[in-house]
Amino acid sequence: MASKTVSGHEKIETSNFLMIVLVLLTVIVGGIVEIVPLFFQRSTTQPVAGLKPYTALQVAGRDIYVREGCYNCHSQMIRPFRAETLRYGHYSLAGEFVYDRPFQWGSKRTGPDLQRVGGKYSDEWHRIHLTNPRDLVPESNMPAYPWLAKSPVDASDMGKKLSVLRTLGAPYSDEEVAGAAEAVKGKTELEAVIAYLQVLGTSVK
Repeated sequence: MASKTVSGHEKIETSNFLMIVLVLLTVIVGGIVEIVPLFFQRSTTQPVAGLKPYTALQVAGRDIYVREGCYNCHSQMIRPFRAETLRYGHYSLAGEFVYDRPFQWGSKRTGPDLQRVGGKYSDEWHRIHLTNPRDLVPESNMPAYPWLAKSPVDASDMGKKLSVLRTLGAPYSDEEVAGAAEAVKGKTELEAVIAYLQVLGTSVK
């Protein structure tokens, strides 16, 4: 009895290797079609008007923000829905994040979104809140960070950090890179985090 010849769609379904290869090709082509055009779309590659790269102190604060895992509870991405814009402000624009390495968009909101927190509270409010959140928000489950006020910013590699960010596209001048260590000298980690928080979202009015 002659064996049945397998062909067409049945051949794909009965071959694990061929199925995997075709699925991978489909995902790759789909990814390219979705992602590549974004590199040529000005709204995703050009900074919004008024956007400036982080100062040396703000870069230090951002690094501490990442080190302490703040992104695990706070997103920095306001979605274009009325419920979000009424609570947090103008929805996030891609051009606001062109100097961010890495992005801090996130999706977890144990705490509120921080994209428009810049200028919303005073430096003193942030100082108290970071030292012990429950002094201002009794029901808060945010951990306290009292050691930040006692820990000095490490100035030794700030110039190198700004130099790397400049390589990645941030328009720092030679003077800013050279003066980075001096700009954070004598500053505490608490001051650095506050400086970072106070600039978030301020480029969009």
